[in-house]
Formats: sequence, C-alpha cells, structure tokens
Amino acid sequence: MFNFYKAIPDKTKKIISIILLVLLSVLINQYYGYQGINPIDSFFSFNAGYEVANGNFPFRDYWTITGPFIDFTVALIFKIFGTSWFSYVLYASLFNSLFTIVTFYVLRKFGLSIFYAFLYSFFVSILAYPSAGTPYVDHQSAYMSIISIYLFILALKKNEKIYWMLLPISLGFSFLTKQAPTGHFILIILFLSIFHFIFYFNLKNIIYGFLGSLIFIFIFLLTILITKIPITSFFNQYIFFPISLGENRLEFLFPLEFQRIIMRFKLIHLSLFFLLFIVIKEILKDLKYLKSNDFFIIISLIGSAFALIAHQLMTINGIFIFFTIPIFAGLSHAYCLKYFKKKNYIFYFLIILTITSSSYYWGKYIHQRDFMDLRKVSFNKKIDAKILHKKLSGLQWITPLYPKNPKEEISKLQQAIKIIKKDQRKKTLVTDYQFISVIISSYDFSPNKYWYKHHAYPAINHEYFQTYRNFFINQLIKNKIQIVYIIKPLWGDDNVLETILNKNCVKKTSLTDILDSYLLKCKDIPNN
Repeated sequence: MFNFYKAIPDKTKKIISIILLVLLSVLINQYYGYQGINPIDSFFSFNAGYEVANGNFPFRDYWTITGPFIDFTVALIFKIFGTSWFSYVLYASLFNSLFTIVTFYVLRKFGLSIFYAFLYSFFVSILAYPSAGTPYVDHQSAYMSIISIYLFILALKKNEKIYWMLLPISLGFSFLTKQAPTGHFILIILFLSIFHFIFYFNLKNIIYGFLGSLIFIFIFLLTILITKIPITSFFNQYIFFPISLGENRLEFLFPLEFQRIIMRFKLIHLSLFFLLFIVIKEILKDLKYLKSNDFFIIISLIGSAFALIAHQLMTINGIFIFFTIPIFAGLSHAYCLKYFKKKNYIFYFLIILTITSSSYYWGKYIHQRDFMDLRKVSFNKKIDAKILHKKLSGLQWITPLYPKNPKEEISKLQQAIKIIKKDQRKKTLVTDYQFISVIISSYDFSPNKYWYKHHAYPAINHEYFQTYRNFFINQLIKNKIQIVYIIKPLWGDDNVLETILNKNCVKKTSLTDILDSYLLKCKDIPNN
C-alpha cells in the first residue's frame, strides 16, 4: 500500500488531496450546520443576508456593531442559490473549505510533504467552522485573521510582492467582519513589518503593500457610495460605540491568571512549544537571529495564539479557537524539519497531539454542539424544520430554549407566524428567530441586526444611547411602521421598546405566550 502511494506522482497526490479536502470540509460542515440551533447565534446573519439581498443595508437601515462583510457575502450566496437554510449553511461550508485549502497551501510552502500537509489540514477542516455550522462573525474574523498571518509569513519567507499586496486587503475585509480579533492581528503584523523593513528595506514590497491598502480603501468607499451608507453611521456604530464597550470587555480578560491563560489553553501552547524552543535556542546561539525572517515568522505565530486567546476570553461565547492546534502543530512540524537533526520523535509527538486533541474537541464541542449550548439536549427529539417552511428543509430543529419539547416551540412559532402574516399593516419584527421575515416573504424593518442590550446596542445610561435611540425612531418613521411585534424569549433584552418610545405612544397587547404587539399611536413617535 505504501509503495503504491509512493509511486503516485506528486502532482496527482496534490490534486487528489485538494479535491478530498474540499469535499470533506464542505460535507462535514453541511452535516453539523443542520444539527440543532441556538436562535440568537444560528440566525445571526440569516435575516441580514436576506435584507442586503433585497436592498436594505447595514448602518443605513439597521443598527449593527458587527461587520458588514458577512451580510454582503451571505446576500451574494442567497442571490446565486436562493434564500434557504441550505444556502446559508453552504456559505459557512465554502468558507470552511477555503480556509482548509489555504492552510494546506501554506504548510506545503513551508516544506511539509503532501501527506502531512493533508493530515494537519484535514483536522483544521473538522474543527473550524463546524463548531458553529452557520455563518458567524467570531469564527470568520478569526479565520480571516489567520489567513492574514499566512500572507504575512509567506511574504517574509518567499519575499514575493503578491503577498504584500494581498495582506492589507485580507486584513481590511477581516476588520469589516469583526473588529476583534482583527485589531490585535493588525497591531502584530504592523509592529513586525516595521522592524522587518528596518532590517531589510525593500521599496517594491512597501509599494505593493501600499497598493493593496489603496485597493481595499477603494472597494470600501465604492461600497459606501453605491449603498448610500452614511459614513457617520458607519463610524458611530462600528468604531466609536464598540470602542466604548472595550472597557467592559476587558473585565472578561482580567485577571491574567496562569489557570485562565495557560492551563485552559494548554494544548494550544503545547502545539507551539517547539517553535518557542527554537526561538530561545537560536537567540542564545546568536543574537543576530533577532533580525531573521524566521524569528519574525515564529513570533507572529506565537502572537497570533495569544491574540486569539485574549479574544476568546473577552467574548461570551463557547470555546472555538481549538482549530489552531493542527495549524500550529503543522508549522512546528515544518520548522523542526529545518532546526532539528533527530526529529522523528518530535513528529510523532506533534501528530499524536493533533489527532488526540482534535478527536477530543470534535467530540466535546462539535459533535455535542457545545458552542450552540446544545450539549444537554436530547437529539432524538429533534424535528425537521420543513414543518415551519420548505426553506428550512433538513434543519433538525431543537434549541436550548425548549430542549425537551421542540414540538411545543414550533407550535408556538407557527401560531405567532400566522398572526404576523395575516396582519397587512406596516410592521417591525423584534425576535431572535430571524428567519420569520424570510418565510413570510416580508421585510421585518428591524432597526437592529440582532437584540442583545449592552453588547449589540447601548443601554439607557450609555453615552451613545441617544444616538441609537434617534436611529431607532427614525427607522420606524422612515418605514411608516404602525405596529411592532416582539417574539419571545429574547436572549439579551426583554424590554426592547420601554426605553425607546414614549409610553403614551404605545399600546401593548399580549397575543400569545410568546407574542406581544405594540401598536404605535403617535404619528411622529415623539421622544420621551
């Protein structure tokens, strides 16, 4: 068998490996993207993609602090394949495939054999997007940040202008996916690039990097111009308000305890151990190593790990950064080929680490749908969501909200949807079930992308509350909204309208267990 493998030409092996990785990374994510949901996370960009596909844009038509890149690209997928759960999950699957193939490409460029590059990339494919299964900003911004690091280390290793040009474009789109962790990666790359060009000045590479920056800026400004997104709204929602949240998020990062930083992520650190060992060994041998490209490459990888750990701690989501273990292990494998004479035992260690850790995290976090808070649900009670609408066909409906009785949840939703669909008035929907507007083929005119007080929009005592409040009310007035429907439960806010609208301008009616209506009585919806 081994002799047969050796006899296959490398070009054929490469093509077969790429085809297999594409198929596996797509199929794995397609499977898990259908296994249960957590409404606030699973539908995060579903309705937003639908809105953009139909001419409603972030910052202009709905308030959002997460980047527009996913909204626009999901909209593109919806335009091509139609608006459905299949298309939605396919988006994440295709990006999972892209990330896997780029990882394979990088590992090959760093000298790994096709077999080992395939092995490490395969484990990336089962650990990356399948933890969510659906498009999600934290996941995608992390993958795009890592792709930016890939471009940076390739630029250093290969000294090819194309990588320097693509680098700011990749970082730009990553930033437009989510500000963090991209901001940390921008600082890492900028800092190391400055020192690199101090030691190895190359005007052509600098010019190409500058050209890439101009290309990204041009695309960004053109998009703003075409969509007529107010630049002030973009800065208020995407830059200034999130910055104001930074202090609160730091509370999740501190204290910097050994248990939280090192032990919780010990397998990530272990995958980087040999890279750190190489750096220390070479510096002690010759201080000139501090100027070498290998030093900058390894430091950027170590910095990336800590950037993602910091990001993980500052989010309020389940752990998802374990996909970095096969990446760091693979690059450690590549560097050990260069720096160690007796290296077989190291390779065995890295491979065993990758296989065992990947198997563990796959079982605990992916197969049990831990990121979606589904670890305690009984999947034998799941229901095909086509009962709600054919656009959700195949989705195995079970949520952490009704873990023992999904039939009850679906029945309540059907009742609420029937009421909403029957109402011909101009209406706004406030809900974590952000598929309802899609299946009733109606815009929800939601002033928010999603509902999570303090984290997604300002609370009443926040300095940006009045800015947000004015935006909210203006959207209601602009769209001539007559009634607001709130579908409960809302994960992050039970009293959406109470601080926004004048009590005298609203008439609340409880229609069902999960559905409330708020009739807007004032023509101009005045402020309190």
